Amino acid sequence: MAEFAVRAAGLAKQFHLRHQQSYYRFTEFIENIARNAVQFPSRLLNQGLAGSERNQTPTAETFWALDDVSFQVKRGEVLGVIGRNGAGKSTLLKLLSRITRPTRGRIEIAGRVSSLLEVGTGFHPELTGRENIFLNGAMLGMTRTEVKRKFDEIVAFAETETFLDTQVKHYSSGMQMRLAFAVAAHLEPEILIIDEVLAVGDAAFQKKCLGRMGETVQSGRTILFVSHNLSAIRTLSHRVIWLENGRIRQEGPASEVVDKYLNDQPGLNRERTWSSWETSPGDERVRIRAVRIRTPEEGEMVITVQSEIFVEHELEVVGPIDEFNLSLLLYDREGICIFNAISPAEAVFPGRYRYTLCVPGDLLNDGSHRVRVLLVSSTRPVIDLWDVVEFDVCDAGRNSAWLGEWMGAVRPKLPWRCERV
Repeated sequence: MAEFAVRAAGLAKQFHLRHQQSYYRFTEFIENIARNAVQFPSRLLNQGLAGSERNQTPTAETFWALDDVSFQVKRGEVLGVIGRNGAGKSTLLKLLSRITRPTRGRIEIAGRVSSLLEVGTGFHPELTGRENIFLNGAMLGMTRTEVKRKFDEIVAFAETETFLDTQVKHYSSGMQMRLAFAVAAHLEPEILIIDEVLAVGDAAFQKKCLGRMGETVQSGRTILFVSHNLSAIRTLSHRVIWLENGRIRQEGPASEVVDKYLNDQPGLNRERTWSSWETSPGDERVRIRAVRIRTPEEGEMVITVQSEIFVEHELEVVGPIDEFNLSLLLYDREGICIFNAISPAEAVFPGRYRYTLCVPGDLLNDGSHRVRVLLVSSTRPVIDLWDVVEFDVCDAGRNSAWLGEWMGAVRPKLPWRCERV
């Protein structure tokens, strides 16, 4: 028996893209003839037709979704695939699932493969949930006997008992998703290929999906899965492939690759500085010169839910201020204000000051966070900066089996006490 479950060598996939150049609508064509009939009576029609044909000539270009991708997955190994949208992740899984053929390269697979690439794929809207379980199970490689044996488990997992004999076209998208994942989650293949199914559904069902994935991992099956839930990738995967522009940017242990990927992401502005007094926000007395996010370890770019975070504010004062308050308002990605931390009111004299707020570990939730800075003097706002800096918090999965974002704006680690009564 082969030691590997999946092996790819020099894998590449090319697509041909056709573009339609600008063209005349029929009404525009007639308007042009009428407008210019007096000026160009002899050549107008021929020129119009030629121009119309010329503008409708399609152009084509080639696009390499994957280019020279090689890797190997051992039996019982879990391989995560990460990368930005358009990096080639889904194309890779479709090639491995034999949905499409590679332009060049070789794929070797040892074992029965089942894939869940798009939730709901294979469902017939006119069939009931019960009928679609058997249909979808057959498409994913299950025999009718297997489906019957696991039928009750599938229905219980999907939580669709009430609507089992209702046509799927009357299901909500969430119900379809739950039923599709339930079928795929109860397969018993040697190799399971999953594409971004952990990012759909409500929090409770995501937790159930993650739990089922954990059971599948412990069963020793080979799994390849794509997900933007980096916490799940970090915890469930043995190795991770990072795809970028159709090529492997990095391959290695899950934590190492995920950390490097997070550090490389653009758009996170953890520091904002103003080089001159004239350009910095404020008034004739005080201006803010910098706002930055720091961690205890210099150069540590990955912030986990356990990390202690320091938010520094640098102020330059040129005129005495009797009293002022500096406020830091932290918002989550939904725009909800998590907290408003206000400094004590105090008077300051000319000089440069650094105000540092410490946000303790085990407080913030998984996800993106944005900082708003507000300086108020004599009940009048002097500085009000929205989204001045931002940062991501990642669940490292050390405190709980539930990965990713918890319900609620924060996830504090509070003391519990158990007493026998």
